[in-house]
Amino acid sequence: MQLKTNNLKSINKLKHLFILSIAVLISSTITAQEIIEDEVKEEVKAISVTDSVNSSQAIKVDGVAAVVGEHIILDSDIDKTILQMKAQGVSTEDIPRCQIFGSLLENKLYAHHAVQDSIEVSEAEIRSNVDYQIQQFLAQTGGDMQKLLDFYKKEDEKSFREEMYQINKNNELAKRMQSKIIDEIEVTPEEVRVFFNAIPKDERPTFGTELKVSQIVIEPKVSSEEIEKVINRLKEFKADVLENGASFRSKVVLYTDDKASVAKGGLYTLHREKPLMVKEFRDVAFSLQEGEISDPFETDFGYHIIQLEKIRGQEYDVRHILLIPNVSSAAIQEAKEKLEGIREQLIKEEITFEEAARKYSDEKETRSEGGFLINPATQDYNFELTKMDTELYTQIQSLKDDEISLVLKDQDRTGKIKFKILRVTDRVNEHEADYSRDYLKIKELALTEKRFKAIGEWQNQKIMDTYIKINADHRDCDFSSNWLKK
Repeated sequence: MQLKTNNLKSINKLKHLFILSIAVLISSTITAQEIIEDEVKEEVKAISVTDSVNSSQAIKVDGVAAVVGEHIILDSDIDKTILQMKAQGVSTEDIPRCQIFGSLLENKLYAHHAVQDSIEVSEAEIRSNVDYQIQQFLAQTGGDMQKLLDFYKKEDEKSFREEMYQINKNNELAKRMQSKIIDEIEVTPEEVRVFFNAIPKDERPTFGTELKVSQIVIEPKVSSEEIEKVINRLKEFKADVLENGASFRSKVVLYTDDKASVAKGGLYTLHREKPLMVKEFRDVAFSLQEGEISDPFETDFGYHIIQLEKIRGQEYDVRHILLIPNVSSAAIQEAKEKLEGIREQLIKEEITFEEAARKYSDEKETRSEGGFLINPATQDYNFELTKMDTELYTQIQSLKDDEISLVLKDQDRTGKIKFKILRVTDRVNEHEADYSRDYLKIKELALTEKRFKAIGEWQNQKIMDTYIKINADHRDCDFSSNWLKK
């Protein structure tokens, strides 16, 4: 990975390489053999792959491209990675084979040192990932497991699952090792200023058209009878698990309204210092003991019960069942008519958009902000059109400044219905980077550069400390990292 950056072009190249690294991590989920068994490792040593220090007695070992610590990379792994990346829609035409090989080397280096640093991963989460992947594979073979085993040249499902488990585990270790290197890195305002001033004026980035988006959301009201029905159902699920030994995971598969989590049996891994779910969900999860099941509780998504499976330091493995109360057609029509009335007030200028949002909107996240959406990438109100969520872009693309949209019907991944109106303001056309106006974006670029420098320093040190052998066929690669230890 090229790590020295002198200008913005270098940073863009770094981002490309980082994306490649992540793509290889994902694609290697089904390609690479991972841990070398003791007898295999001895065989590799005995046959003599080209040593990265001494290449005078190079002898090709068929199939073995490299050894990194206790991990091997096969020649076929590179080919399979390219095919898998293409299958995932990644263009590989401009990516040299040596570059993909270098990314595989990096991933193995991360995984190796994650184990050395005692980084742990959730076995339950890895197993769930494997279940999901196999289901996806089976969907491509018409549900025929034997076709799947034949394609991946495995004798039985058990051995296939175990290999998939090891691959997924090591990929997760690699990702966590990389996160550990960069998570604590920050940049000061002075570092941002120095970074920006070092960019030649003719190489400064151009930022696309930006604007602010605000919305007012009205949700159909659920009857108290329907809420009570859902809560009682969740209580029945809990009692059946505790009193009759029923499977919580099976109930997730059969009943949850969070369909995206079904493949993982409702499993999520929460971290105390890295919010993943909404606050109400986290508060309940972190209050449980291992094996305990919560009482029903409410979030903006509906009503839940949680089972805490395992606590690993700051990480909690939890499963949940979500039930969404049904809303009547009358309640849906009432919500739509209420929002149409609010829109009429806005058109007649009887109330400002900000006042209406604070007074009427059912969306807590934007209500206190006067309806303004916060850009998750920048944590401010500005959205760049070219980087906007596709669905949101579709909804606002034809709006002029301060124009109020028609009432729109929204339905989230759980099927929950709501209505909203949108407004666009403060449009700024495409422009060259300005330090004051675009400080947050420039800060992110400076942080990216600093992170890549940290990764480079870490790699340079760990490569020298790690047992690494590169096959003679790959020693002519123009590696950006010192894999040959020259």
